[in-house]
Amino acid sequence: MAHTDWITDPAPLLTVGPVFSLADVDPASTPGFTGKKVDGEALLAAHAAELNSLQKQLWAESMFGGKRSVLLVLQAMDSAGKGGIVEHVAGAISPEGLRPYAFKKPTKEELSHDFLWRVRRQLPTAGLVGVFDRSHYEDVLVGRVRSLAAPAVITERYGQIVDFEKEITAAGITVVKVMLHISADEQKARLGDRLITRDKQWKFNPGDLDERSLWPEYQQAYQLALEKTATDAAPWFVVPANRKWYARIAVQRLLLDALRGLNLAWPTVDYDIEVQKKRLAEEKPFV
Repeated sequence: MAHTDWITDPAPLLTVGPVFSLADVDPASTPGFTGKKVDGEALLAAHAAELNSLQKQLWAESMFGGKRSVLLVLQAMDSAGKGGIVEHVAGAISPEGLRPYAFKKPTKEELSHDFLWRVRRQLPTAGLVGVFDRSHYEDVLVGRVRSLAAPAVITERYGQIVDFEKEITAAGITVVKVMLHISADEQKARLGDRLITRDKQWKFNPGDLDERSLWPEYQQAYQLALEKTATDAAPWFVVPANRKWYARIAVQRLLLDALRGLNLAWPTVDYDIEVQKKRLAEEKPFV
């Protein structure tokens, strides 16, 4: 098999199972793929058109009463490559078919509601592919590490998240949850690159170093979130992300699998095609 293709389906290799340890995942590995960066870039380009076409079929289905949509949830430590996934993977989808949303620090209004309120407002409607850059998981990650809520509240939120995801999947939203997993050394290198590269300095936030100082606590928070909220309805995929090119092809493959799994087809139109062809052919010239 060519190095420009997967040697095996990566999804089972990336799925969080009943017995899972984040510490055992090598952030520099490339599960299911033996090629190099140039091969990964070629694979990404080769499947971009299919990703776009599948979303168009999903949209066409919605125009005839279909209720289904897809939601990609991206969680990661700072600089892990979430923005690159949105740009280079989801970016292959036509803008009208894509609904990306980056969750920031909750506003005063958002804090006046339950933590899932603002998330519900951003769910993709029928026919769309939504992408969450961070998500409701911030409330059990930052919330836990920064003690923004009592431990009992954090524990309760795990169950609320599971129930929420069961609810939305039952309503027709296919959820693809991805943690982009980078090493502490790789993050340090990327943050350093932002500081010395003129057109990347705007990406650097001094607060990122404050969060980085809590690296062990965040790894434990991710471990707990992954094991407590990985379900059959909404499984977690941990994607090694030290190699940006690999993370991109892995997430593209997961999105493709989700869309292919919907068994989409162009809808049957409710008009007589031959009659409309005849009408068009017999149309009189405009004056």
